Amino acid sequence: MVSTIFNRYALAISSFLIATAIAWTSVHAQSMATSAKHALLLDATTGDTLLEKEADVSFPPASMSKLMTVYLAFEAIKEGRHKLDEQVIVSDEAWRNWNNRGSTMFLRARDTVTIADLLRGIIVLSGNDACVVLAEHMAGSHDVFVEWLNAKATDLGFTGSYFMNANGWPAEGHVMSARDLAKLSLLLATEFPDLYPMFAEREYLYKDFHRNKYNRNPLLGLFPGADGLKTGHTEESGYGLTASAERDGRRLVLVLSGLNSSQERMRESQRLMQYGFLNFKYYPLLRAGETVDHADVWLGDMPTVPLVLGEDLGLTLSRRQRAQLDVKVEYLSPVPAPLKKGDQVAELVISAPDRSETRLPLLAGKNVGDVGGFGKITAALEYLIFGAATDLSTDRE
Repeated sequence: MVSTIFNRYALAISSFLIATAIAWTSVHAQSMATSAKHALLLDATTGDTLLEKEADVSFPPASMSKLMTVYLAFEAIKEGRHKLDEQVIVSDEAWRNWNNRGSTMFLRARDTVTIADLLRGIIVLSGNDACVVLAEHMAGSHDVFVEWLNAKATDLGFTGSYFMNANGWPAEGHVMSARDLAKLSLLLATEFPDLYPMFAEREYLYKDFHRNKYNRNPLLGLFPGADGLKTGHTEESGYGLTASAERDGRRLVLVLSGLNSSQERMRESQRLMQYGFLNFKYYPLLRAGETVDHADVWLGDMPTVPLVLGEDLGLTLSRRQRAQLDVKVEYLSPVPAPLKKGDQVAELVISAPDRSETRLPLLAGKNVGDVGGFGKITAALEYLIFGAATDLSTDRE
C-alpha cells in the first residue's frame, strides 16, 4: 500500500508566460558575428551573456592583464594597507629591466612617485614599468607579487587565467580568458566606486614627458557612457580591448581579442557595444517573496503551499527572446509535509531562443505542518481514490 501511494508521485510542470504591458514591434534582434578571435559581451546587472565567441578559451591577454595588478592595488587601498598618496621609490632593477621596454610611464631610477601616479601610469599610459614598480613596493619583490596575482585569481574563481608577470609582457603560460577579464572588470567597477573613475581618464602626463600621455581606449570620448577599462596588443595576441559603458544605470562589459589593427578594434568595439544597448533590455520579472505558483501538499495541514523566489528575478533579453520567453515550474507532486518556510520545493525553469536554460530554486512561502493518526489514513485513502491533495486543516468541516 505504501509503495502504491508513493508511486502516485509525479513530476508536476506548470507552464506560463510572464506578461508585461509592453507593445512589441516586429523587429527582432539578430545574432551578431565578430571578427575577434575571442569575444564576450555581458550585462552587468544580470550577468546575462549577450554575445560570446571562444569566451572560455585562454589566450595571451597582453596589457589587459594589467587589470589584475590594478585590482590588487585597489583592494589594498580600500582595506587601508596602502594609500594613494603613499611615496614609492623606483628601484634600479625595475628601471634597468623596463626602461623603454614596450609601453612605459618613463619612470627613472630613484624617482619618487605616489601610488596614485603609478595607477594612472598603468591605467592611462599602460606602463609596464609602473606595474613592476608597484608590484615591488606592495609585495617586496615582483616574483612574490606574481604569486599574489595567481592566488587572487584562484580566490575569485577564475578558471582560464595564469600570470607570469605583473604587466602582461609576453611569457610562456601567461594567459587569461575573456570570461575572466569580464568578471574582473565587473569587480573593479562595483567593488571600488571611488577608484574606478581613473579608468575614464583620457590623458595623464608624468613629469612633462609628452611622448605618451593619452589613453588608448578607443571608446572614451567617442561612445556615450564609456568609462573604462584597458587595451592590449602584442604580435601574438593581436589587438584587444576590455571595455565598459553605462547608460541609464545599465552597464555592459565587452572583451575582445585577436583583432588585426587598432582601427578594427575601434570599429568592432563601438559596433558591439551599440548592438548590446540597442537590441537588449533589462526586464524585472518577479520580486523576492512574490508567489509564483502553488504546489499540492501530501499529508499536510494545508492543501497547497505557495512557491516563492528567494531573490528578485530580472533578465536581459532581446525583443525576440522576450516575445518567446517560456517559464515553467517543476516539482514532484504532491510535496510531502512537513515543510518549513524557505525549504526548496521546486525549480523555476526559464528558456528563450538563443539562450541557455536558467534554473532557479523555488521556496516554500509558508510553514506547512503534517497531520497524524487518523488524518493520515483518511488522506491516503482520498488520494488513492481522487488523486488530489486534500485540505486537512483542523478547522475543516
